[in-house]
Amino acid sequence: MTRMMRQLARWHIWLGWLVGVPLLLWTVTGLVMVVRPIEEVRGTDRLIERPAQPLPPDTRIAVALPAATTKPVLSVTTAVESGETVTRIAYADGTSARFRADGSAMAPLSEIEARMIVAAGVRGGDRVAGSRRFAAEAVPFDFRKPMPVWQVVLEDGTNVYVGTETGRIEAVRTRWWRFYDTMWGLHIMDLQTREDTHHPLLIGFAALSMLGVLMGCVLLFRRRRAGPRGAR
Repeated sequence: MTRMMRQLARWHIWLGWLVGVPLLLWTVTGLVMVVRPIEEVRGTDRLIERPAQPLPPDTRIAVALPAATTKPVLSVTTAVESGETVTRIAYADGTSARFRADGSAMAPLSEIEARMIVAAGVRGGDRVAGSRRFAAEAVPFDFRKPMPVWQVVLEDGTNVYVGTETGRIEAVRTRWWRFYDTMWGLHIMDLQTREDTHHPLLIGFAALSMLGVLMGCVLLFRRRRAGPRGAR
């Protein structure tokens, strides 16, 4: 039994050298990810909540879809926004369209409209450093949603994304969110997409780390001889 414990201790040391870096990486990145509330990370604490406005009495909605439209519809919603009745149609392919109460289609959001939405919906949203429009297939990495958006950059480095089709704030990416996102990529060992939590590298190191922990638990029961009295 003693000989087996000694051999187990040797294996545990060598395994510790192998998984020590991943274990330290997971601990550090995990600490970073919990050090601040998730609402602050996502930027939802900066959003200005506005009470929903009721539709005017006897409101009639007329939406005329193009005759060639064959896309499946997921939902149709109507709400009052900035004093105007707006009907949204969300399609199954992820696109959407907006219509006025008279049924006329609303054009994609302009840069001025996007800035106005950010100024009204985000604390500090009136301090804009710049803005840029992105197509669905070329959105910035910190957004990662296949939809056309306006990126409104605030003076404090926050990126606010407003959908050109939805007319809504789709995401708030603060500098802390981008740092958090990097830590998340390190935590799951996927800095390229930061989405894959199931790949051989992560699974392999997790299995080896679990084995090392189990070996350490067994070694807790290893008997050690007491040293001579007065020895230091």
